[in-house]
Amino acid sequence: MGIIAWILIGLLAGFIAKALMPGKDPGGVIITMLIGIAGGLLGGWLGKVIFGVDSIDGFFDLSTWIAAIIGSIILLVLYRVITGNRRHA
Repeated sequence: MGIIAWILIGLLAGFIAKALMPGKDPGGVIITMLIGIAGGLLGGWLGKVIFGVDSIDGFFDLSTWIAAIIGSIILLVLYRVITGNRRHA
């Protein structure tokens, strides 16, 4: 897959992860998009390392989307844990 496909999958995976985990996040839309892109990469890597499968087969493959969404949820949880206790003055 090309870089444009990765960005698109990441953006949509970040949006879906945010919808599955509603709540107030310290970051905005840009942070959610970046988490989605990084989550897609993380999900693909975890699928390959843990299950020994190539989870990133193609843009329309279900395993690609599941891996990207799970990776995005993991990163969103970590982001909330790290930045959740900060208060803005």
